Amino acid sequence: MPKTSIESRAWIAEAIRRVDADANRSADTHLHVLPIPVEGVDLYLKDESVHPTGSLKHRLARSLFLYALCNGWIGPSTTVIEASSGSTAVSEAYFARLIGLPFVAVMPASTSVEKIALIEFYGGRCHLVDDPGTVYDVARDLAAGCGGHYMDQFTYAERATDWRGNNNIAESIFEQMAAEPHPCPTWIVVSAGTGGTSATIGRFVRYRRFATRVAVADPENSAFYDGWRTDSSDVTTGLPSRIEGIGRMRVEPSFVGGVVDEMVQVPDAASIATMRWVSNILGRRVGGSTGTNVWAALGLIGHMRADNQTGSVVTLLCDGGERYENTYYNDAWLAAKNIDITPYTTALAEFDHTGILPTT
Repeated sequence: MPKTSIESRAWIAEAIRRVDADANRSADTHLHVLPIPVEGVDLYLKDESVHPTGSLKHRLARSLFLYALCNGWIGPSTTVIEASSGSTAVSEAYFARLIGLPFVAVMPASTSVEKIALIEFYGGRCHLVDDPGTVYDVARDLAAGCGGHYMDQFTYAERATDWRGNNNIAESIFEQMAAEPHPCPTWIVVSAGTGGTSATIGRFVRYRRFATRVAVADPENSAFYDGWRTDSSDVTTGLPSRIEGIGRMRVEPSFVGGVVDEMVQVPDAASIATMRWVSNILGRRVGGSTGTNVWAALGLIGHMRADNQTGSVVTLLCDGGERYENTYYNDAWLAAKNIDITPYTTALAEFDHTGILPTT
């Protein structure tokens, strides 16, 4: 690898300054109480949709760019390339534009048109592939062909963030919970796309010696659950997740099963029904992965109630629902995909009245 020139070092220093300045201009994300009819248990949503690029992936993209800059992997003329199902690419396009670099997102052709439009709005280019399982190889080949850098979120997500502190999402959650009735959450529930968020939170709670347990909610067609259950990293499914941004056909390198205390498989219909249920409570639309998180959280709260346990549960509002107007909020799309949310909508209505989520 060639030595870094004085000019390149100066460019890297300025790029890091711009990324840090962007973080300084942004307040931390909000922590909302989601009212539920369960005495003694409080449910919170960490609202990651208020980031400048509208999702949890803004944190990841910032960390990945800083990691790549400090490692000397990207310079003043580097084309940045990523394999992404959407939200990470939106956020990486934003940061690439911030430091003046071209960006290419390799994405499944099924990615929502709203996310594609956002990537292009931030100056990125979308390279669509028909087979979602090829996005890694295509991204790697594109980077090699143009002398660019493949960011590879699925490998580097768990190591690009300092899990010991430095304003990561785990530290933020505990700081915001400090004045709540149950400041140390019984559970923190997240879903996994790369596995970086669950790795960060899981490591943090162990490092700080908190009693909090970490649960990962996994959608249909995802390899994470079976990989965790069998303690195997070579599980594959052959089918892509229908909940954008989470669930993978393989166990990604950034998924650290050893810091996960529990995993919950969530049917896609439950994710979408719960997404709509949360949207009605908040008065604004949220995305499908938020539905996955909240459905899993409600199940864990049911176990707490059965055990006469009080406490708090924190989960994530990952992104806004405006990105899914033509999919998860479109009944015709659901019918075409043979997704029937009626049993889960009925179960949530029962929960509203009794505080008990029926099994479906």
